[in-house]
Amino acid sequence: MPVRIGVEEEFHIVDLSTGMPVSAASGLLERLPDRTFVRELQQSVVETNSRVHDTLDSLRTDLASTRLLLAETAAPLGLGVMAAGAPPQTRTGTLDATPTSRYARMMEEYAAVADEQMICAAQVHVDVPDRDTGVQAMARLAPWVPVLLALSASSPFWLGADTGYASWRNLVMQRWPTSGPPGAYASAAEYEAMVDELIQAKVIADSGMVYFDLRLSAHQDTLELRVCDACPAVDTVVMIAGLFRAMVVDACEAVRDGGTAPGESAAPAVQAASAAPAAPTVQAVRPEWLRAATWRAARSGLRGDLLNPIDRRAAPAAQVVHTLLERFRGALEAVGDWATVADLVDRELAGGGAAHRLRAVADDTGLDDVVDLLVAETQGAR
Repeated sequence: MPVRIGVEEEFHIVDLSTGMPVSAASGLLERLPDRTFVRELQQSVVETNSRVHDTLDSLRTDLASTRLLLAETAAPLGLGVMAAGAPPQTRTGTLDATPTSRYARMMEEYAAVADEQMICAAQVHVDVPDRDTGVQAMARLAPWVPVLLALSASSPFWLGADTGYASWRNLVMQRWPTSGPPGAYASAAEYEAMVDELIQAKVIADSGMVYFDLRLSAHQDTLELRVCDACPAVDTVVMIAGLFRAMVVDACEAVRDGGTAPGESAAPAVQAASAAPAAPTVQAVRPEWLRAATWRAARSGLRGDLLNPIDRRAAPAAQVVHTLLERFRGALEAVGDWATVADLVDRELAGGGAAHRLRAVADDTGLDDVVDLLVAETQGAR
């Protein structure tokens, strides 16, 4: 039976006449189906939820049609929607939070961190056999997750200026108390006890506020990839979904077989404390290295060095991406995704990534044209 995947995408709502984000989600959502389109913390953002899919082809069709419906619904209102980690042009203090009790509490508790949450992500869910397998697979996948961030990076601008980063969204996200790389846990019970401790300590209000780059879903047997920027091109999302599914399949097989993935056993490691003496130990790359690898991916995207999970050394981004591709080739072939994903990776590398393309437009004709490009690509223009 194929391992199923689903995607959540977040989109900025912009005024087509100014290119600035606007708090217009309520009026837009009134015209859209409830189950597919939902609110987010900021009223300048709309989230979409795909159906569950067996194949990348059906996932792509779903995502593309949903984006088109969203764009076509927004246009008569003078609005555009764009998939990018952060809007190229915005100002703090100009947008409104969604008026719910949960979001009101978040705005009060987290202050400027919540007020400046003007960012969008692409999140991928992949089925796991059970929650214990899923949580143990997380530690095996964590060293590779920064490479997926680099492939998605689309937020070089913040408040109308070039940040020097490929994914400034990642730096904004790091300010939340439960952001960043996940830890290592021997069981789902141990992971859920950690989440409960954070809730009891009033650091977060509920399990939905666990914002790790990779997390075990609170309500279903899936692993959720959360590190990626929203991607202007739907094919980039499909590529990342295919890669992540292969990574999860591979890691779950390693958990089942009781071994570590090839090339990862030599990594400097720490052992997670087990909630019960008889529970298996889980090895994980040191958190300092994971944070460094994530920062490097946010800084460089596909136009500089990344940290290679195999030897922990810096190497050109294209080399590290191809290392990931070959590392998970077996799983990609097993689910029938190798040809599609390999082609999409080659195309992404040839274009230098979204952040590079957006910078080139900004350097040539300015940020207004960057917004126009993002709106067009989100809708499906190439």
